[in-house]
Amino acid sequence: MLSALIWIPILGAILLVLFPVGEEGQRPRQIALAIMALVFIFTTVLGTQFEIQNPQMQFVESWSWLPGIGLQYHLGVDGLSYPLLWLNSLLTLIAIYSSSEALPRPRFYYALVLFLSGGVMGAFLAQDLLLFFLFYELEIIPLYFLIAIWGGERRGYAAMKFLLYTALSGFLVLISFLGWVWLTDAPNFDYNPVLSQALSFNTQLLLLIPLLIGLAIKIPIFPFHTWLPDAHVEASTPVSVLLAGVLLKLGTYGLLRFGVGLYLDAWVSIAPWLATLAAISALYGASCAIAQKDMKKVVAYSSIAHMGYVLLAAAATTRLSITAASAQMISHGIISAMLFLLVGVVYKKTGSRDVDYLKGLLAPERGLPVTGSLMILGVMASAGIPGMVGFIAEFLVFRGSFPLFPVQTLLCLIGSGLTAVYFLLMVNRVFFGRLTPELARLPQVLWQERLPAMALALLIIILGLQPTWLTQWSEPQATVLLTGQPEVIALRRP
Repeated sequence: MLSALIWIPILGAILLVLFPVGEEGQRPRQIALAIMALVFIFTTVLGTQFEIQNPQMQFVESWSWLPGIGLQYHLGVDGLSYPLLWLNSLLTLIAIYSSSEALPRPRFYYALVLFLSGGVMGAFLAQDLLLFFLFYELEIIPLYFLIAIWGGERRGYAAMKFLLYTALSGFLVLISFLGWVWLTDAPNFDYNPVLSQALSFNTQLLLLIPLLIGLAIKIPIFPFHTWLPDAHVEASTPVSVLLAGVLLKLGTYGLLRFGVGLYLDAWVSIAPWLATLAAISALYGASCAIAQKDMKKVVAYSSIAHMGYVLLAAAATTRLSITAASAQMISHGIISAMLFLLVGVVYKKTGSRDVDYLKGLLAPERGLPVTGSLMILGVMASAGIPGMVGFIAEFLVFRGSFPLFPVQTLLCLIGSGLTAVYFLLMVNRVFFGRLTPELARLPQVLWQERLPAMALALLIIILGLQPTWLTQWSEPQATVLLTGQPEVIALRRP
């Protein structure tokens, strides 16, 4: 079943490219929707068979692929990776559904989206370091073309910047993995944290630094963030949904799986610095969001701030904070995807994302009242209003991090408070006030265009009212990730 999650979308992408299903009309989109719906069903069925209280890898698949270089086709899923698999399948399905019906070269477009989904699935399932690296790099190719071909006016610049940054990220991750195999005398690249116990503290630190920098680029964390706003602004709405909702999580997942899992002693020693960097990133992202005039840039910089909360929780390295980091990843993925979808609707109907130009869109007769209402709900969730999933995730992050890093946690709390400021400024300017004459006769928003955002809004509320449905997956895995001794780890902290 795990292989099916990877290869069904990849084979579907190949079929779309090779077979003449028609460049015009809805057929490529319908085929892509059917393929991704099947993957989503498989992922959901996998969750029904998953043993939540079992912290070990489940549904393991393993066979030797290229023994000469130590590469194994080794897949497995646990409570840390399964929620991300489900999120990827859901948001890819939504991205395909939300894509324009008048796309140029639709076969190539939907093939790239399916290929991207398969690569992300492989990265979350890989239990071999080199296999993870291959899937980690594989997603660069489709995302580059999705931005470069179907992006905005400066799409070439944004796509090339994304390519250079993420290629450097993969190179640094590979250096860390190669060093780990060489210095532990491991027979292959199989993920085995036990072997790391033979490494000295200085060796762990030497291997952890390139891994941290590489993953910080992908997340992104200040000061490695500059590619993200450009990519979001130039990418189409469905691509922004995938970029913020799923692709950034490859970096935070890598921090937990490999940074904490393989180099725990070194991680604990530099954790105060990581927590400080998380606070800086959160405050910087929030401050930049306040100054933006483009709605997409506001949401993009909010992602930088909210990814800082994941780093803060990961730095604390306790069972609660690891659970909180996992919850924050899913929470941000759902909320950011919803916000980008709604910004896309506004742009489609008005032709602008400028907060100084847009005004009064909440008007009930000629505006976008339902879209505006959903946007208000989304920004409330992002700001951590109780009753929504954003509050649950951020509360767990701050509760798990405060005992170890009180100053950094308080700074991140300020960043969380600033979320309400920059989103309130955006919503107040765009949706309240009197509708301007230029916007007085907007095209009607069809229910099909609102459906994806409404589905995500419902999920935000459900998980906010039933947080155990979110946190139960990663709680058992957090203990294993910390070698079953979180209290000992806390005592080791300088």
